[in-house]
Amino acid sequence: MKKTKARETIEEGLAGPERERRQRVQSASTAMVVLKGLAAIGGRASLTALASHIGESPAKVHRYLVSLMEESLVAQEPGTQQYVLGTECLAIGLAAMRLCDPIRLAEPSLLRLRESLEVTCFIAVMGNRGPTIVRFEEPGLPVTVNVRAGSVMSLLWSATGRLFLGLLDESRVRALAEDELLHSPADLLAQLDRKDPIGKLRHDVQADQCAAVKDTNLKGISAVAAPLFDFNGRLCATLTALGATGGFDSSLDGKIAAAVRQEAQAISARLGYVAGSQAV
Repeated sequence: MKKTKARETIEEGLAGPERERRQRVQSASTAMVVLKGLAAIGGRASLTALASHIGESPAKVHRYLVSLMEESLVAQEPGTQQYVLGTECLAIGLAAMRLCDPIRLAEPSLLRLRESLEVTCFIAVMGNRGPTIVRFEEPGLPVTVNVRAGSVMSLLWSATGRLFLGLLDESRVRALAEDELLHSPADLLAQLDRKDPIGKLRHDVQADQCAAVKDTNLKGISAVAAPLFDFNGRLCATLTALGATGGFDSSLDGKIAAAVRQEAQAISARLGYVAGSQAV
C-alpha cells in the first residue's frame, strides 16, 4: 500500500526531531569517551596522544575538547599546549569523594555474602586500639561468637587483623602487633615463623592480598578477609566472613574467599581505587 503524501509529511516531521535527539546523545557519548580517555591516561595529554588512546582522529577529538573547555571540564595549558582535566572535573570528583563511605558502600555486599554463603560477615576499620568491627551481619542460624560491632580484633590471630598488619605500614600497628606477640600463648606462637614472625605474616598478606585463619582467634571458628582500598590505594577497611570451622572453607582459593574477594574489589572500585595503585 502506497503512503499518502500527508502521512509521508507527518513521518518526516517525526524523523527530524528523533534524528536530532540521537545525534545529541551520540555527541554526548563521544564527549564522555574523550573525557574518560583523558582521565585514564593521567589527566594530562597532548591532542595526538589522547586521540591515539581513544582511537579517534585528532580533528574529531579537538572538536569535542573545544566543547569540553567551554564547560570548564577540560583546560589547555598555555606553555605545553597539553589538555588537562578542568575545574569542573575537580568539583565533580570532590562531590563523589564525599560519598565514598566504605561502611555505607559495603552494606549490600554484607547482605549478599550473608544470604548467598550463609555466613557471618562484617566490616572493620583500624581504630586506636586495633582493628574494630563497625558493621556486623549474621545469617538466619548464626554461629555463636563473642564478637559484635565495636569488638577489637587481634592483629596476629584474626584474618581481619592480619590484613591491617600486612597492608598498613604504620609504626603504631607494628607496636600493637609486637605487644600481642609478647602476650600470646605458646601453642599459637609455634605456628609463626621463629626468626621474623611479624615480617613473615606481612609478606604472606602482601603476596595473597587476602588473609585466612583457622581456630587461632576463636576456637572452632575460621575466617577469610579481603581488603578495601580507597582512591589513594590505601587500605581503609576490611571485609570478613567467618563461620564454624567444620563447615567453613577457609582456603584462599575456595568459594568463600573468592566471593569475599569479589565483593571487596567491587567496593574498592566504588571508592575510586584503581588496581595497581596500592600504597603500602
